[in-house]
Amino acid sequence: MSEAGRTGSAPTPGTTPSWAVEQKPDPHRWWGLVVIALAQLMVVLDATIVNIALPSAQRDLGMSDANRQWVITAYTLAFGGLLLLGGRIADLVGRKKTFMLGLVGFAIASGLGGAASSSGLLFGARALQGAFGALLAPAALSLLTTTFTIGKERSKAFGIYGAIAGGGAAIGLIAGGLLTEYLNWRWCLYVNIPVAALALVGAMVFLHAKPVRGRAHLDVPGAVLGCGGLVAIVYGCSEAQPRGWGDALVLTALLGGALLLVAFTWWQGRARHPLLPLHIVRDRNRAGAFLTMGLALIALFGMFLFMTYYLQVVLGYSPLRTGLAFLPMTAMIIIGSTQISARLLHRLAPRILLVPGAVLVAVGLYLLTYLTAEPAFVSHVLPAELLVGLGMGLIFMPVMATATAGVAPRDSGVTSATVNTAQQVGGSIGTALLNTIATSTSATYIGSHLIQATQDNGGRLTPALRDSVIKEGVVHGFNVAIGVAAGVMLLAALIAGLMVTARAPQHGEAPADRAASADAPV
Repeated sequence: MSEAGRTGSAPTPGTTPSWAVEQKPDPHRWWGLVVIALAQLMVVLDATIVNIALPSAQRDLGMSDANRQWVITAYTLAFGGLLLLGGRIADLVGRKKTFMLGLVGFAIASGLGGAASSSGLLFGARALQGAFGALLAPAALSLLTTTFTIGKERSKAFGIYGAIAGGGAAIGLIAGGLLTEYLNWRWCLYVNIPVAALALVGAMVFLHAKPVRGRAHLDVPGAVLGCGGLVAIVYGCSEAQPRGWGDALVLTALLGGALLLVAFTWWQGRARHPLLPLHIVRDRNRAGAFLTMGLALIALFGMFLFMTYYLQVVLGYSPLRTGLAFLPMTAMIIIGSTQISARLLHRLAPRILLVPGAVLVAVGLYLLTYLTAEPAFVSHVLPAELLVGLGMGLIFMPVMATATAGVAPRDSGVTSATVNTAQQVGGSIGTALLNTIATSTSATYIGSHLIQATQDNGGRLTPALRDSVIKEGVVHGFNVAIGVAAGVMLLAALIAGLMVTARAPQHGEAPADRAASADAPV
């Protein structure tokens, strides 16, 4: 393998690597895309479908406000922590086999979660879902990457995939509302069983993967270090709310997690069969795409959590009405991905889409910092949703196409896993960190204002006044946390503008194609 093959820049999304030119397109590739899309929709959906059901599940299973976020975080953390391992398994064992195994395991874990009789059992089932999702998602994306290699077809396929990645999260909120209102919250998990069964049948018929050559090698120390580091950091963020940021346990978890990730990086440079070959993340465009994706999901998952509670708890929306309230954002994500990004990516440099997209999301989130305890859907929530949805639609598809462009076939699984890792780790950290900021800010506000309200009312505090102060405090906490999310999106815009320097396809880079060719198996 040449050094250029290890460190060269990835070709622009939409161009065709030289090692892919002679491959004959799979005649069933568009049906295969349907199967891949169905499985990916299930995985993305499950990251948010329980958001709408969370207030109901919290009451049913007796969860505290501090622990409720683990219904989401247990899933995204196990998903993000094990994705690199899942991607390497897909490369070494076989993408189709890994895909099908992930479907079966995901369905079983979903059934266990739906039948959970305590919060601990639900957390465990959600973590198991995430573990099997870590097998399924990178196998799906790597199958897509190796199936669609020709310019406009690749852009169209990634446009659809990007719409699912972004829109699926919002669709999950709508589906969660329907299932929670007309059945109960447990069906938000049971629904995965028939979807997985349908995708499994489709995979048997339409998906084709080349046999894997060579003996499989798994980097177990790398998996322990990487997963351990991520778990420690997210745990530290989640414990900061009840304990405080200066608590010894919180600081130990955060510092320990950072040290484990440093050790993971060091080990990846020395392992014979690394879990994440460092040449994949040394590429400037890929690294920028990974960072942009992670930061975008920090903001998006935080928004989903807070807006769900704002609409249901503060404004009194039903689960179904809450889900439907997210429909405008879903529509804009789909429009941004399939009608704008997919049409322009093979003509424009990726950052021409990424930077405006991130700025639009930041502006939309900033509007939400002006929410009050009074109904404000049309004046505040709707404009914010439209901006956030359009911005996310401009981000998801270019990020995924850029991150996977020019990757040698034997590394497609682990590269796809890294994209998903950025996505899920961003969601995990965003949910834990922003929930901590919101709840701690709310507690401080409520405590001080209850005292003031009591004094102003002659030492008496009526139930109506107390409830009003609590609502105002909850919304204040949401405003502060969403303001932080808006700042995160501005940072994403800066990173995309400075790091994602791939040019438009009409300025195609032959040297990058040759680099990919040097890294491809012969």
